Amino acid sequence: MSMKSLNYIICGILGIAFSLQAQVAPKNWFNLDPEKDQVNGVSTERSYSELLKGKTPSPVIVAVIDSGVDFMHEDLKDVMWTNTREIPNNGKDDDKNGYVDDVHGWNFIGGKNGENVNEDNLEMARVYKALKEKYEGKVPQDFKTSKEKEECKLFLSAKTDLEQQRTEINQLAERYLPLYDKLSALNDAVKKSSGKSKITFAELQAYTPVNDTEKENKERFSKRLSNSPELSLDDLLGSLQEAVDYINGQLKFNLNPDLNTRSIVGDNYNNSNEKYYGNSDCKGPESFHGTHVAGIIAAKRNNGIGMDGICNSALIMSVRAVPNGDERDKDVANAIRYAVDNGAKIINMSFGKKYPWDKKAVDDAVRYAASKGVLLIHAAGNDHVNIDSVSHFPCKSFLDGKTAENFIDIGALSWKQGDNLVADFSNYGKKTVDVFAPGVDIYSTAPENKYKNASGTSMACPVTAGVAAVLKSYYPFLTPVQLKEILLKSSTAAYKNLILNTEVSEGPSQAIAFGELSQTGGIVNLYKALQLEIGRAHV
Repeated sequence: MSMKSLNYIICGILGIAFSLQAQVAPKNWFNLDPEKDQVNGVSTERSYSELLKGKTPSPVIVAVIDSGVDFMHEDLKDVMWTNTREIPNNGKDDDKNGYVDDVHGWNFIGGKNGENVNEDNLEMARVYKALKEKYEGKVPQDFKTSKEKEECKLFLSAKTDLEQQRTEINQLAERYLPLYDKLSALNDAVKKSSGKSKITFAELQAYTPVNDTEKENKERFSKRLSNSPELSLDDLLGSLQEAVDYINGQLKFNLNPDLNTRSIVGDNYNNSNEKYYGNSDCKGPESFHGTHVAGIIAAKRNNGIGMDGICNSALIMSVRAVPNGDERDKDVANAIRYAVDNGAKIINMSFGKKYPWDKKAVDDAVRYAASKGVLLIHAAGNDHVNIDSVSHFPCKSFLDGKTAENFIDIGALSWKQGDNLVADFSNYGKKTVDVFAPGVDIYSTAPENKYKNASGTSMACPVTAGVAAVLKSYYPFLTPVQLKEILLKSSTAAYKNLILNTEVSEGPSQAIAFGELSQTGGIVNLYKALQLEIGRAHV
């Protein structure tokens, strides 16, 4: 993760409080139509009303490999996959598939005693730790075998990245932690003086500072509130709290090479062939990400509550394998295999990292999915880099040089049409990224019957998975290769030649055509995809 992406994270955390009033995305915009509604949606509503009316879909299982899904959410409980061969909570493996009480999915980052991995380190920290003893102070030329030379290069790269990120996080800590303390002290002082429980711009303006420090802080935070007078100091403090939590989490967990969470899981981590570990808690302790993803795909449509997912016939299987940190290749490989073996036909993978550990295990699982007719849809990542030249795993390129034909990489779009249509965080790549989809300010389900906006290629990925699920449910005979072909060929290219004015590469800003950011130069669109398949069916 580059400094640029860290800044995106901090800006996202502080955006509500520390920026001018932003243009608000239309609710449900990802389901709307580009022509009728003037947003970059995928035409879900138009598709149901014009092309799918009177047609009956078949259920299709979509596996969400993620942080977990709140399967009791009011908008998701009716669309969860249920393993009918398993008797809930009886402590037995009723269906003999090797997983006890896997009613709605499985958790590969949990232990037999019910504990769960929540925070974990990044793969670069694990690589650094594993290779440090042998390669510290060495260069590739010090070794004879090609394997050792490559491992030495890997170690040096991981070490450089780890040190750079720790430096960047410490710089952020120096900036934001004192700011949090200053804001907290000012908030307490004004509340005590005014007797008010909520300090708005008006209350802050009326407060008389007792010393120069308070005077300076009053001026600083008055400027923040003057841009958004409906906000309070508590709102600012809440935003800064997220920044503080993020910084502390990076230093304590993500960038800590000495952290080892596998004692919780209790597996033999060095054995990637080991399949039967984990527990049945497919929600986990922090399931916002996976719950949000699941809602985009399949939140119950037309029930009068919350929001509408894209597919009206998808069943969500929750496979927990992604902690707050980097996912592990062994867990990803087993999550894919579990999903395939239990009937999933589409797998959503809204995760990714710069370093692999056991790429062969993941490659083998992707090939296994292809052999069983399963399409994998993957988020391209949020580092705002060209992943034709910067590694991003998992990926469709195998170690042997071949390419997975059942694997799609997705970039993220804003709702805005014109030269701001690409999300400013989205990775891109003419060879690697296949297509773009809505991924900014997506309103979807959150744990405990809540709803929230979120942005990322993590959101663009399930938009695409939802479109694929609709195609698969109404045309069940479609293979992964055919699904991919339809999604890519039908992608709207209305903006292909649009010259973007925003920065789309490392270094200075440069003008570039939207069509150069992905293979298709297009945007996923359900209506166009259905038209293409209907046309094919009548040939």
